[in-house]
Amino acid sequence: MARIVGVDIPNDKRVVISLTYIYGIGLSISKKILKETGISEDTRVKNLTDEELTKIRTEVSKYKIEGDLRRDVTNDIKRLMDIGCYRGIRHRKGLPVRGQNTRNNARTRKGPKKTVTNKKK
Repeated sequence: MARIVGVDIPNDKRVVISLTYIYGIGLSISKKILKETGISEDTRVKNLTDEELTKIRTEVSKYKIEGDLRRDVTNDIKRLMDIGCYRGIRHRKGLPVRGQNTRNNARTRKGPKKTVTNKKK
């Protein structure tokens, strides 16, 4: 397995797809990186030479990825919670942040159902 910025990328996949295993690199940035380095998208990772791997590593280092990006995202969420804005409150309560309806769905954010028993009259 090739190792780029501390992430093992799969050998048997195409380079375009295997670069997306790095947090912060999607398909479009992956294509842009390969275009800058002059490497074909169809080549497999196991067929890359050491020179091509170093080119990819230097190009990837220009982007904010992995630990730095994760740290920035968590800091942004903490900042929202500290200032007490609407989005921060939703993060704090564990509810959907982007305006989704919570009456019927939102089970991913809210977790498993907590059933409420009926009281006898």
